[in-house]
Amino acid sequence: MNYILSIDQGTTSSRCIAFDEQLKASFTAQREFKQIFPNEGWVEHNPLEIWNTQLEVIQEVVNHCGVDNIVGFGITNQRETTIIWNRTTGIPIYNAIVWQDRRTSDYCSSLSANWKEKVQAKTGLIIDAYFSASKIKWILDHVEGARLLAENGDLCFGTVDTWLLWNLTKGKRFKTDTSNASRTMLFNIQTMEWDNDLLDLFDIPKSILPEVCDSNSSFGESQKELFNKPIPILAILGDQQAALFGQQCIQLGDIKCTYGTGCFMMSNLGSELMISDQSLLSTVAWTIDGKTDYALEGSVFVGGAVIQWLRDELNFFEKAAESESLAREVEDNGGVFFVPALSGLGAPYWDQFARGMIIGISRGTTKAHITRAALEAIALQVGDLYQCMEKASPAKEIVLKVDGGATENKLLMQIQADVIQQKICKNQEKESTALGAALMCIKNKQTLNLNYNHSEVWEAFVPVLSKTSADTMIKKWHNAVHRSQRWLLDISVEDD
Repeated sequence: MNYILSIDQGTTSSRCIAFDEQLKASFTAQREFKQIFPNEGWVEHNPLEIWNTQLEVIQEVVNHCGVDNIVGFGITNQRETTIIWNRTTGIPIYNAIVWQDRRTSDYCSSLSANWKEKVQAKTGLIIDAYFSASKIKWILDHVEGARLLAENGDLCFGTVDTWLLWNLTKGKRFKTDTSNASRTMLFNIQTMEWDNDLLDLFDIPKSILPEVCDSNSSFGESQKELFNKPIPILAILGDQQAALFGQQCIQLGDIKCTYGTGCFMMSNLGSELMISDQSLLSTVAWTIDGKTDYALEGSVFVGGAVIQWLRDELNFFEKAAESESLAREVEDNGGVFFVPALSGLGAPYWDQFARGMIIGISRGTTKAHITRAALEAIALQVGDLYQCMEKASPAKEIVLKVDGGATENKLLMQIQADVIQQKICKNQEKESTALGAALMCIKNKQTLNLNYNHSEVWEAFVPVLSKTSADTMIKKWHNAVHRSQRWLLDISVEDD
């Protein structure tokens, strides 16, 4: 039996999944790592911990499958998270600044008046602290000696895929793919090159940037000493693009939503780039053999993370999966609405200064009501994205395919169908992101001996709530969102 290994590096854990010759997940290893919150709105990871946990799970899977049976690696990763390291020593000069981090919000806001349309035309992105460019600038401006090192060509910047590739190859490969490059706010998705105007805007030396390659490129080999044998690295794809590919959303208008730490809805645009007027992002889906497909994307910053927050900070339950049974203890939310703007609001609001809010609490409110409101908040945020996608998508009919860990929560999936008043389809292969990376490896000529015969088996959820009731819920939700917006800005203090 031959295997492709998907290196699936996420926001809260590092995983490795072995896919067999029929592209079925046969073995998984996973390690969580520490989330670092130095200040309010700041989120960091230790890059060495990311690498060490990822190496541990790869070694576990390689040992399970046998190194001689491994055809190659595909890498998929949390996007936008920013790492800068010394080109000579390979040691990071600062923690990884995570995509959720808000420290550069004020700076990004200051650019919007003069640069919003220009940046969107070049990158397809909204100017926001979410993306890598302002994070790179912050590190160069705040780490002593960093800017001089960068100007001398002594530093490397990478999103997590590039950091993993560098370590797997012991510094012999410094590359990324177009899907990850398109999330930096430095990559022109029309010319498919790093953009000099944007590099000047953010004062970033071009020398620190990796080479941009097709998603199905041969990215080199892991060093022999890591696994006792070099293993080819056959594909790199950002996690949401990988989920789109894994769900086989390869036709114009195909749409998926991944429910993870955040929620990410993406619709295939094909080869024609379209800039959205619905506050959605335009991004590279993938580049295969020189041909690029684009996608529309809407991002919810806090999806499954709100359930983690209830578990870890409020101790509502011991395991995230218990949220479903707790929420089922009540028939409805009891008038409670939860806006989980713990890291601001993403599409369609793009409010960096919003903060979380629970409203409608009464003496009768219980943990079950708040938990149900949290699940509803995930579905309602996704519902906002779906409404935008319906307006923007060139497809006449949209069927939402869903994936990610939170789709195991059947109550959440039912609420989602009720909110959008449409059937949603869940593939029984829940590892769509890792599957997408494995599928992309098949596009590399080195893996032609593997075949994808994976039959689609769907679990469907259809609306049971009336449209009138759904509309009332959405109206109250929008009222709650409005009250949470610009929270960090709209504070007035009356004189004594």
